[in-house]
Amino acid sequence: MDSISDHIRFAMMLAVVLAVGRPAPAWAGSAPYERMAPLSRYLMADRQAEINLARSAAPSAISIHATFLVLGHHGYETAEKGTNGFTCLVERSWMSPFDSSEFWNWKMRGPICYNPAATRSVLLYTLQRTEMALSGLTKSQMLDRTKAAVADKQLPTPEPGSMSYMMSKNGDLGDGIGPWLSHLMFYAPKTDGAKDGASWGADLPSSPVILDTSHRVVPEPETIFMVPVAHWSDGTAAPPT
Repeated sequence: MDSISDHIRFAMMLAVVLAVGRPAPAWAGSAPYERMAPLSRYLMADRQAEINLARSAAPSAISIHATFLVLGHHGYETAEKGTNGFTCLVERSWMSPFDSSEFWNWKMRGPICYNPAATRSVLLYTLQRTEMALSGLTKSQMLDRTKAAVADKQLPTPEPGSMSYMMSKNGDLGDGIGPWLSHLMFYAPKTDGAKDGASWGADLPSSPVILDTSHRVVPEPETIFMVPVAHWSDGTAAPPT
């Protein structure tokens, strides 16, 4: 990307990540996902297929030794216990920013692999949101409870060194988006966005680092930097940024 306007267009495609993260949300899409659909629409019937999709988030040298979580009726469950401290799972649409029109899009699948530091901190955001969603809370109730948890310091800031892989070409990050771009995500405590971006050289001409500041309602105490990479987890070429 050779201009600030390119970076702005790139950042506007982001949203999902919350992420953590989170993955880029779709701004378009004709379906009005006004409320949560029946849980069965978010679940994957084939447990092994969900593990395989989660595994595709990172290169096999990493994911082969990772812990895998799958979504069940009561939240995420450990399907395979790993040895390298990484945790891979498929995040659902409620990990989108709260102002995303696809917050309840049952078709979204966001394969992600958290490194050990992110597993101990950032992953907790996913587990908390999932617990709230599956308990039947509305989006506004989830937002209020998350804000309260942050205010009470019940959610940790990202541990130093927290990052994740989102390099799957088989995910679906929103209507009309598909797998989006192969990228890495780096997490830092939430502070002043402009200062965060400057400290990373984010959004400058030809810089590969993107700070998403576009219309995001993400109350968790994190700042997310995204870095696109040139290939998918299986080594094949990914679309250019």
